Amino acid sequence: MEIAQFQFSLFGINTYAVWDPATNKCAIIDPGMINEEEEQAMENFVSRNNLTVTHIINTHLHIDHAIGASFATKKFGAPIHTHPDDLPLGERIDEQARMFGVQEKVENVKIDRLLKDGDVIEIGEGRLEVIHVPGHSPGSIALYDKKDKFLISGDALFANSVGRADLPGGNMNQLITAIKSRLLTLPEETVVFPGHGPATTIGREKRSNPFLI
Repeated sequence: MEIAQFQFSLFGINTYAVWDPATNKCAIIDPGMINEEEEQAMENFVSRNNLTVTHIINTHLHIDHAIGASFATKKFGAPIHTHPDDLPLGERIDEQARMFGVQEKVENVKIDRLLKDGDVIEIGEGRLEVIHVPGHSPGSIALYDKKDKFLISGDALFANSVGRADLPGGNMNQLITAIKSRLLTLPEETVVFPGHGPATTIGREKRSNPFLI
């Protein structure tokens, strides 16, 4: 599958479009569009590449990753997917906005389909495997494309860092354990696309991430 990265303004969130070039079916992952300009950027990309959005997937439901979910599902008519353990966060997007001083209008997220560890999401002829990686939030997931050797890690694993665990539902010991047992066991050449910051690889993080060695 092909992947494109957008960096949107709320906390520098990385939103991804992942699509199957054989069918042009597409998933939008962690929709962080916060204003009309960012919404238009996503619309233009989908239109320009003649894509059909079939999935909207949240790796977790912190506000920066989910603030554009309601727009995306209304605009593209695709269902929103996430892990059930993060449903309470989606129901309190407005509270999160107040907590972080976000002034823009926000909507709580209504989830259409629940994901569990081991689920396989089919995007045209492409496949993303759901890996539950709790600790940053209770329902945090990563999405693994085994064939094309990439991982969308949400806010679990970053280049030279890991996700914060000081927000409600976070647990650093749980996060480190999940990363080591579920992500660092993937092939070392796997490219990691995180929720913030630059891409990395599993091998690089195994060797040099100070939180994991």
